[in-house]
Amino acid sequence: MTVPNASTAPAEEPGTETSEADHLRDLLLKPAYRKVLVFSSLIGIPISLAAFWFLVGLHELEHVMWADLPDALGYDSPPSWWPLPLLAVAGVIVGLVVTHLPGAGGHVPASGLHSGGTSARAVPGVIIAATASLPLGAVLGPEAPLIALGGGLALLFRTLVRAPATPEGTALLVAAGASAAISAIFGNPLIAAVLLIEVAGVGGPQLFVVLLPALLSSGVGAVTFTGFGHWTGLETGNLSVRFPTAPPRLDVGDVVWSILLAVAIGALAHLVVIGGRLTAAYVGSSPFVRTVICAVAAGGCAALYTLVTGRTPVDVASSGQATLADLASDPHAWGVGALLGVLLFKSVAYILCLGSLRGGLVFPVLFLGAAAGVLLSPLPGFGVIPAAAAGMAAGAAAVLRLPVSSVALVVLLLGNAETIPVVILAAVTAFVVSELLPTGPAAAGRPHEAKQAAT
Repeated sequence: MTVPNASTAPAEEPGTETSEADHLRDLLLKPAYRKVLVFSSLIGIPISLAAFWFLVGLHELEHVMWADLPDALGYDSPPSWWPLPLLAVAGVIVGLVVTHLPGAGGHVPASGLHSGGTSARAVPGVIIAATASLPLGAVLGPEAPLIALGGGLALLFRTLVRAPATPEGTALLVAAGASAAISAIFGNPLIAAVLLIEVAGVGGPQLFVVLLPALLSSGVGAVTFTGFGHWTGLETGNLSVRFPTAPPRLDVGDVVWSILLAVAIGALAHLVVIGGRLTAAYVGSSPFVRTVICAVAAGGCAALYTLVTGRTPVDVASSGQATLADLASDPHAWGVGALLGVLLFKSVAYILCLGSLRGGLVFPVLFLGAAAGVLLSPLPGFGVIPAAAAGMAAGAAAVLRLPVSSVALVVLLLGNAETIPVVILAAVTAFVVSELLPTGPAAAGRPHEAKQAAT
């Protein structure tokens, strides 16, 4: 599928200036680009349906493994040892996929969230590895398998209609397919679009050079307007839509503590990423055996957490999606010991899963950031909601290295505008801190991945 780019636009005539809008208009007038738009809209339907049933299957299997099966065996909740056999099975299946199937089940999560290397032949391995990892207790989310699934299916549909392939067309179709697949998991298509812009690296480093000052200045400006509006009672006539709710009012304590929290989370999250890369390097030299070892060790973290705190191992051995909802609905139900325990054991399990199993980075780090915020919310002048919002934004930005997506994700998840200033400040602060720290070992994939992806 041939797709024109900016370089194919008509050359500028001497003495005239062609604006970017003119280039865009010329591109939209190209029949090849309009065909891509139509094709993208058509493939969005089957890809969304495939992603829907894939997520339904994961959810149902997870419920069977962590609720129905323990209940059938006479347990009110999963016992402490429950994660060990489940994650051992997950390690065996993922190890077999990595060593025998094209694409090695998708990229190693420790290498970050990206859409590169997507292929139609890798889709079966991606589905099997994700189905073995996520419902059986991997501390990972479904977004990375969904990106690979959506992009791979888009390329498969292109092959079925025998459309010509070009690098530009491939990139556009992969992005379109991935967006269609992940739009539902975040509950908002806007997040999917923003996420794919950053994941695909549109604009390269220059994108961050421009966006970071803009994000930071907008956050500072929002704090200033919020402060003067609340402290003086004056209004500026800003454009806004107000709902009949009572969101928290930010004060100086919320802003100051959010920035300090973001510094700490940025540094700790960076260590988690490095730990995941070290785990990936360890697993890479013997993929099958060491995948099983790391998976069982992650299960051991969940078991130890239950023995120490008396809470369910699901708090640790899961993506964190459901646990985050429980934490948000009643943060005071978590004592200091439980919060410290889940931060410690889930972080270690997260590191192990990042380098061994298959899944995404987003959900666990959102939970860990929220837990850190709730833990520190008793600080003077620090509210629970601003603390959790800042923690989630800081954790996501530091691990994903996608500050704009992190801000959009947290803001839309929380559903209120009052926390936007601390979300922006926390995301930018954590991103800058993590970028300034030593990079550590390079993100490494499996030795099988490059060879199998090429085949």
